[in-house]
Amino acid sequence: MGDISLADAKAGFSDVVNRVAAGETVRITRRGKPVVVMTPVGRTFLPVDIAALEAVTAGQPVQPEGAGTFIRRMRDEDRY
Repeated sequence: MGDISLADAKAGFSDVVNRVAAGETVRITRRGKPVVVMTPVGRTFLPVDIAALEAVTAGQPVQPEGAGTFIRRMRDEDRY
């Protein structure tokens, strides 16, 4: 992670953006204290393991009524 002062970042913003776009993480400091961290935009999603997801959902019990029916029943029966 590279540190750069706010004044230098303002003077060479295009260079800072190019560094970040190339994959570098840049921390911008003001009076020596970090205020901003710039990181490259990238795909941060992990692939979904379908078999693991099916295994988790298969072990969950099936609800006897739908969510809408449940909420309506709660609303109608529990007056406050």
